[in-house]
Amino acid sequence: MTNDLDVDGATEWIDLRSDTVTRPTPEMRAAMADALVGDDQYGEDPTVNRLERLAADLLGKEAAVYVSSGTMGNLSALLAHCGRGDEAIVGDESHILWFESGGASTLGGIPVFQLRTDRWGRLDLEDIEHAIRAHRPGYPRTGVVCLENTHNRCGGVVLDIEYMRAVRELAHDRGVPVHLDGARIFNAAAFLKVSPATIAAEADSVQFCLSKGLAAPVGSVVAGTEAFIERVRSQRKVLGGAMRQAGVIAAPGLVALRMMIDRLPEDHRRARILATGLATMPGLAIDTELVQSNIVVFKHEGARDHTAFIADLKSRGLLVSNYGLRGVRMVTHYEIDDAAIERALEIVAAAVIETREPAHVLV
Repeated sequence: MTNDLDVDGATEWIDLRSDTVTRPTPEMRAAMADALVGDDQYGEDPTVNRLERLAADLLGKEAAVYVSSGTMGNLSALLAHCGRGDEAIVGDESHILWFESGGASTLGGIPVFQLRTDRWGRLDLEDIEHAIRAHRPGYPRTGVVCLENTHNRCGGVVLDIEYMRAVRELAHDRGVPVHLDGARIFNAAAFLKVSPATIAAEADSVQFCLSKGLAAPVGSVVAGTEAFIERVRSQRKVLGGAMRQAGVIAAPGLVALRMMIDRLPEDHRRARILATGLATMPGLAIDTELVQSNIVVFKHEGARDHTAFIADLKSRGLLVSNYGLRGVRMVTHYEIDDAAIERALEIVAAAVIETREPAHVLV
């Protein structure tokens, strides 16, 4: 919630900006109050240790480490994969490239090789093959190939297992590991109707967020081999991410992994209802095929900058994200029920009607 919102609920906001706005469930708050704690930097926090073990088991990996954010998780993983001057292959629409402050290059000396991302969040296999560097003077070493599943800027689309396996086999044939930004990997698993471990098996390392669709207040996890996770722990320390009595914030993560995964299909169902409703409104453009998880992106016709339209929605009680040239983003989550979806569609419809003046352009 932002500062100008009544977080106590006195104002009836429908907040679809992101699934990061979710507040802890009562079970999470109780777990925080009752958490057993110790010094995590010494490996002595029992709640953190349980969270890391459960996360590793769910992803079918040897080990895991709790970090404060998805950005820290991705960055510490890249730092563990790459030496200074090694190159990371990323998509030109990836979260790592767009929203993580250039940390890999700024802090790790890791140049990024950008490949075109198609509408389904995929990098072309031939492009990946050409981007992996040969071993010769003048070339940086290719340190890692990065994928994203679900894919944020592509509207929450899901990479299928066959594609991920093809990328892994291609990269491994050339001695390059694969890192998965799986911030919403449990959403991907829900869409594919597979276990998260099935997805994670196609990557050497995985980062996922507890604070998005799983609704924990803070934290992410990186998983991989024991040796790799030891390197990630070292990089977490470099980044200032080693914690002390972290059980109080890890405890809701345990609740999230035990209670919030199975309900994710409800968020997907509501996102499809939202997308279907938006598609019927004159003046809006949306590709409903791309709505595979809990993210919905649409455009208002003639609006290059959606700022005024988004401000209008806010004045009516609906909060959404500005996705620039991509349009408007809405994200469903556990605090959004069917009634909220219905009301959100009513608000958008009213705003669209009032903005469809003869010019059809927002200024």
